[in-house]
Amino acid sequence: MIQLEHIEAIEKRLWSAADTMRANSNYASNEYFLPVMGLVFLRHAYSRYLAVKDGIEANLPTRGGKTRALTKEDFSQQSAIFLRPDAQFDNLVALPDIEDRAKAIIKAMESIEADYDNLRGVLPKNEYQELDNDVLGQLLRTLNPDELKKVSGDVFGRIYEYFLTQFADQKAHDGGEFFTPVSLVSLIAHVLDPESGTVLDPACGSGGMFVQSARIVEEHGQNPTDRLTFRGLEKNATTIRLAKMNLAVHGLEGDIQKAITYYEDPHELVGKADFVMANPPFNVDEIDADKIKTDPRLPFGLPGVNKKDKVSNGNYIWISYFYSYLNEKGRGGFVMSSQASSAGGGEAKVRQKLVETGDVDVMVAIRSNFFYTRTVPCELWFLNRDKPEAHRDKVLMIDARSIYRKVTRKIYDFSPEQQQNLLAIVWLYRGQVEKYLDLVSGYCRRSLDECAGCFSTKNESGEDIQPLPDFATALDALTDTMQPFLDTLADDSAHSEVQKELAKVLPVFNTDVEAFQQAISEQEAAWEQQKTTNGDLKQAVDRLALLANSSRDLIKQTDLLYKLASRLIETCENECNAKATDVWVGKDVTRTRKTADEARQRAVEQLKQVRDFWRQAHWLTERFPEAELCDVEGLVKLVDRTEIEANDWSLTPGRYVGVAPEEEDDDFDFEEALRDIHVELEDLNAEAVTLAATIKKNFEELGI
Repeated sequence: MIQLEHIEAIEKRLWSAADTMRANSNYASNEYFLPVMGLVFLRHAYSRYLAVKDGIEANLPTRGGKTRALTKEDFSQQSAIFLRPDAQFDNLVALPDIEDRAKAIIKAMESIEADYDNLRGVLPKNEYQELDNDVLGQLLRTLNPDELKKVSGDVFGRIYEYFLTQFADQKAHDGGEFFTPVSLVSLIAHVLDPESGTVLDPACGSGGMFVQSARIVEEHGQNPTDRLTFRGLEKNATTIRLAKMNLAVHGLEGDIQKAITYYEDPHELVGKADFVMANPPFNVDEIDADKIKTDPRLPFGLPGVNKKDKVSNGNYIWISYFYSYLNEKGRGGFVMSSQASSAGGGEAKVRQKLVETGDVDVMVAIRSNFFYTRTVPCELWFLNRDKPEAHRDKVLMIDARSIYRKVTRKIYDFSPEQQQNLLAIVWLYRGQVEKYLDLVSGYCRRSLDECAGCFSTKNESGEDIQPLPDFATALDALTDTMQPFLDTLADDSAHSEVQKELAKVLPVFNTDVEAFQQAISEQEAAWEQQKTTNGDLKQAVDRLALLANSSRDLIKQTDLLYKLASRLIETCENECNAKATDVWVGKDVTRTRKTADEARQRAVEQLKQVRDFWRQAHWLTERFPEAELCDVEGLVKLVDRTEIEANDWSLTPGRYVGVAPEEEDDDFDFEEALRDIHVELEDLNAEAVTLAATIKKNFEELGI
């Protein structure tokens, strides 16, 4: 069964196939993205439909021996879309080439719109008439791979978001600003923790804030359609269609209005929203001050106005609006330009008034390259109109600029564990110690599970594998394949030194693997008696360091063994004339070498997981040894209003937390560094190919 954590390669393959079709057609990405997203929507809707259909049918009432037919309401209760036969993806894929696929897809979209008023006029339809019948057939088949027919988890939800990400990266629509990176949205949603009430996004783009809010409710075991009401504003009509599709595909509905938020407030939610979440456009400078000067959404007055009677920078218009929408217990979280937290002039005066309310809760600094369309750093602001009295004159400052993972040469994000660790800081700030301890305990337990996985786990296809034993077996097979030739060589031949080193290292490896397995058994036995107080968990983290260090050492040994075996092959072929003999079967050597390398990679990746999860627990217990919030140089500080006032009312975290001491990285991974370089090289090569194609096309259009 394919799990969410195993679909990255599939996402990339699906995108690559879809994008290749565009590259081989006459369509620009901005003409192509909406029909493609429509098909991803259909496939996602079908996936959710199938996931709940059997359960619904099993509970349908029967009268007179006849079972009631499926209805839209049955599926709405399960956060899924009801699909009539002509809208079911398998039926579209099965269409023969003689059929008009565009017509069939349009009919599918119309049938959904007929059942769902909120989608009427939203789904792409006429756009499909612009695509070739064969291209549509290829697209349908591409989005319906066999390995995704039976999946667990919200796999197509991930794929939908991935396609949105890629189109944002291409700036295929609205300059790419319709999409906020999932890791930022998810962090905002988890900090706000919207369990029930009205969620407003006054710059809602493709609706990511709503989807992540719904996931929070699902994590609490509740139905988001029962608990949350979504309200959104968006100026771009096409983006509204994307947002409504995004909501619908997750079984959600929302009232998204077309409006320019600076001047319009169609929902009239001032003082009424339970949650405000947004990623507004940064540093807008053409807002008409005269139109908004009496707007009730500006409780702190206008920021700076220039000689043209325009607001000099719109950041504090947005911040003021967000604050004004919150009710007396409301919470807000939004992305904002890093310039805003220390801006001077009229903006500083507004910021001072905002800080003096006591409602600024948390500030998080994010490094550059988190966005697909701009490289600037940003900050996450969190407001809380119902802060505990003990925190009224304080702001939690978190500098997360050194926390990230590299996705591509240009794009960074948070790993799930990095996000959880940042959340853990907020939990300690809020006194939610049990959540923090559960996280540390979970990391320890996961590290132990990954230890067991070194000897028995499942691969992406659900097959049983034994990473470490499989590598040992593959290495034995490789040396056995070479042995007939090695037996013909004299002891002092060119191969002898490498063979001796391999023979010396191999038994040490086998002994260490046995010791590792024994240590796992001992730690598993100890964990059965594990208590989850902070002191006991700290001891567990220290105890598990043995396994973490052993896994690191085994990685080095595994890599060394494979390198020695490879060097032995190369020595035999290049210096001992192996290929000229009958006992050296080149194709068998190549085959077993490839098998050994694949086994090595699986073993190394599994061993890395052991140490990675232990390091997460160690990261937390090292910084917060008493399971209490404390100042950590370069990371976090709880700052009082007096200090903020002394710093010109700045809300820039880096101004308060200081600089973290430089740490030695005991786990520096040269291979990982090389992989990063390889990723960068791949991106540069891809950009070069795209640029060359563009130049060629321009020359052709010029008749050169």
